[in-house]
Amino acid sequence: MKAITLSNPGQPSEFIIKDVPIPSPLPGHVVIKIKAFGINHAEMHMRKGEWAETAEISGIECVGIVHSCPSGEFTIGTKVAALMGGMGRTIPGSYAEYTRVPATNVASIESDLAWENLAAIPESYATAWTTLFGNLELQSGQTLLVRGGTSSLGQAAINLAVNAGATVTATTRNPLDRSQLLLGLGVRTVALEGPELSERLGEKSFDAVLNLVGNSVLLDSMAIARPGGRVCMAGFLGGLAPIADFNPLLHCPSGVHFSFFGSFHYGTPGFPLSDVPLERIAQDVATGRYKATPSGVFRFEEIAEAHKVMEESRAGGKLVVKVGED
Repeated sequence: MKAITLSNPGQPSEFIIKDVPIPSPLPGHVVIKIKAFGINHAEMHMRKGEWAETAEISGIECVGIVHSCPSGEFTIGTKVAALMGGMGRTIPGSYAEYTRVPATNVASIESDLAWENLAAIPESYATAWTTLFGNLELQSGQTLLVRGGTSSLGQAAINLAVNAGATVTATTRNPLDRSQLLLGLGVRTVALEGPELSERLGEKSFDAVLNLVGNSVLLDSMAIARPGGRVCMAGFLGGLAPIADFNPLLHCPSGVHFSFFGSFHYGTPGFPLSDVPLERIAQDVATGRYKATPSGVFRFEEIAEAHKVMEESRAGGKLVVKVGED
């Protein structure tokens, strides 16, 4: 099979397409014939050698068809989505024609959506669902701030939150270019992203804050939530640098609940992928309830260009690579 490999895993690398063996069947695992996969910022950091664990074949999500499943969790030929389970980190990932994933990280996702449209869903919508309705316990009538609203995860979270009855404010670094996109998703107010957002917004009023920018705005995000409100960090669009001189006694506001979610926990007992209604989400995308069309679709051999678009912040949504012609 063809696979997109890193030239020097764990160090700054280039992509090399080469032939590798199709993964062999393994009990408790599913071999998937990949039809399309989404591109994620984590994979950019893997390519740059900035990630703690990096496999030769990158990629943390995909959609495709079950090729083999010796333990019988899925029938051969079933349409599925897969995410995490060590893909791209500790086991070969989804930048390939086939991959082998733990069955706990695979979900049936029968849908008439085109493969490239289906591929825009798994990682973004699963993470958005868990952070909104798990970590943040978002309810109808509440106010939500999404920091990093034009990212693929941010747009997924906005779609879900607006349709759940929340009033959403979203941030972007480019309000002149991106405000109409966010308003079209149902956002009530668009704000300029920046480290002093709490000062510009003034009153602590948000019931929930979803921070996708990362450590650089974590303390500022906690200053925005009301007492009793919740803040969840689930992204690192602003980089991986830690918070300097962090002291919870001095920096954490009283009564604000903070949590983190990393999608690498999917498939563990505490975060079964089956808790996320991916198939229902795909149905809602098909009916137009959620706007989840990929912002760019690339061919397998265009992987370097796809990464360039993402790294230059030109994506404006989910980038997808289609595998094969059908």
